[in-house]
Amino acid sequence: MKKFLVVLVLSIFIISSFATVIDTIKKRGEIILGTEATYPPFEYVDEQTKRVVGFDIEIGQAIARKLGVKLVVKDIAFDGLIPALITGKIDFIAAAMTITEERQKMVSFSDPYFTAGQVIVVRKGSGFSPKSYQDLSGHKVGVQQGTTADIDVSKVKGVSIVRYTRFTDAFLDLALGRLDAVVLDFAPAQAYVKFNPKLEISSPVLSQENYGIAVRKQDKELLGVINEVLKELKTKTAYDYLIDKWF
Repeated sequence: MKKFLVVLVLSIFIISSFATVIDTIKKRGEIILGTEATYPPFEYVDEQTKRVVGFDIEIGQAIARKLGVKLVVKDIAFDGLIPALITGKIDFIAAAMTITEERQKMVSFSDPYFTAGQVIVVRKGSGFSPKSYQDLSGHKVGVQQGTTADIDVSKVKGVSIVRYTRFTDAFLDLALGRLDAVVLDFAPAQAYVKFNPKLEISSPVLSQENYGIAVRKQDKELLGVINEVLKELKTKTAYDYLIDKWF
């Protein structure tokens, strides 16, 4: 009898150990997306509905539909997204996150789904019109902590860097004259400048970066589903529709 119980317990343990994240997601009935919702048009809070919307969110919804579950969105500070993923608080990250070697040491990325680049935003009429990263030397520059803008600006000598959890705070300080410039990706920069007449983009696009969707390294099956969804979107008019809708 004891031997039977030991075998039964071991069998249950072995079976449970082979359960994948997709099994867990389907049993739960929902998949949890982690993002940082101050980055239009990729992810932001709609003022009317108070829900997180955007380009990345719609891709997340396509992934949820593929799995036959509900999409749940968690708004987390950008530099807290990868820790939240690794510790199992979320299932994947869709947050305009650039694929970098450093991040690939911690997580796995999907195939690239968007190509972006950094620009510099300044106050109109400030007399400061930087065209390159090097032009920022000797100035006070705002970046979002943990982003590629943070990494790139940190390489320039003589820059006084102010790091923010959310870009909205950086742009507020820029508009109030507490910063000389803010560096971020072109698409959200364009969105912010459109609605803030005090600000303008002063530089050309300074880099080329590929965005990817991040999962835990062990979640290879989920990564396969995500890549399948991205491929399906790009081979249909759906992807072009999303680009037209959000950009």
